[in-house]
Amino acid sequence: MVKGPTVYDVAERAGVSIATVSFAFSQPHRVRESTRNSVLDAARELGYVPSASARGLAKGRTGALGLFSFDYLNLLPEAAGDGAKSGSEADEDCRLFPIWVDEVQRGVELECFSRGYALMIGGGNKASGERAVTDIAGRVDGLIVFARTIPAEVTRRISARIPVVELSDPEGESSLHRVTIDNASGIGQLMEHLIGFHRFRRFMFVSIPNAENEARYNAYSAVLAAHGLEVQPPLESRPGASAVTAELIAELQDSGSLPDCFVCANDEEALVVLETLKAAGIPAPAQVAVTGFDGIVAGRLVRPSLTTVRQPMELIGRTAVDILIDTLTDPPATPSHRQLPVSLAVRESCGCRAQEN
Repeated sequence: MVKGPTVYDVAERAGVSIATVSFAFSQPHRVRESTRNSVLDAARELGYVPSASARGLAKGRTGALGLFSFDYLNLLPEAAGDGAKSGSEADEDCRLFPIWVDEVQRGVELECFSRGYALMIGGGNKASGERAVTDIAGRVDGLIVFARTIPAEVTRRISARIPVVELSDPEGESSLHRVTIDNASGIGQLMEHLIGFHRFRRFMFVSIPNAENEARYNAYSAVLAAHGLEVQPPLESRPGASAVTAELIAELQDSGSLPDCFVCANDEEALVVLETLKAAGIPAPAQVAVTGFDGIVAGRLVRPSLTTVRQPMELIGRTAVDILIDTLTDPPATPSHRQLPVSLAVRESCGCRAQEN
């Protein structure tokens, strides 16, 4: 077998040290662009391909990070039976893709690319999740997980061996690194706009039960209580279950209990509410306003365009990668927790003219 070119050959051809060659491939942000281009040109000329396994043996690292994600479509009621959406059908429904989890994943991908790390992505349902995440964890230097996608004891066990960043759980495990958003500020800005500017007084909160949506409901309830307004229990929906939402709204309409505004815990639910109101002949926002939370692309495309609280989805992913790399380089004394700000996007569904798009 003919021996291939080595890192020493590339270093000699480019006129740099072997360390610079290594950095050019593994941590390109640390190498001046002209030098990096010289290294890459030399590698191409020689036919050199860096060995990730060799780098891993040398540094005790794999040079890869992991992301344990989930597919929103797998959470739909139809996914368990014959009524599951095909890929083409899902692509036509912009409520389902891209959503916040996809935008966060994109941020992880972009930051890994810019920092010279490979990325392993996996996922699973409740039955297969532990096996799947354990398999990923054994192949990477650090792991990013979405909140409560795997049992807490599994996450803690993995975090004893490699750094783990948990995303979007306000009440997350204190022993883990975390990236969250300022739910209270976002809901506060939204409710003050609805109460102070529009003078709405009757609200309904629509939510899929989870920790983050609970934090949003608590913030919503606190604002209503501070204004002396009635706080009702949230209307509980399910991912993609339009029939459930339609039934809830029909019951409110029949009883004459429609609110001034539906405040939805995420944009997907808000879009379902808008569609349901339209199908029932209830004009929005003329009769009932609707708001969301997240800032997904679909909210800008519907009519009326969706007033929402926009969270920095790509930045969440990038920040998680930054925490992992910082931890691998210089482990902190205590777990990192970075809370990112949000902003109010005022559009048409609350009764305003769109102020931004």
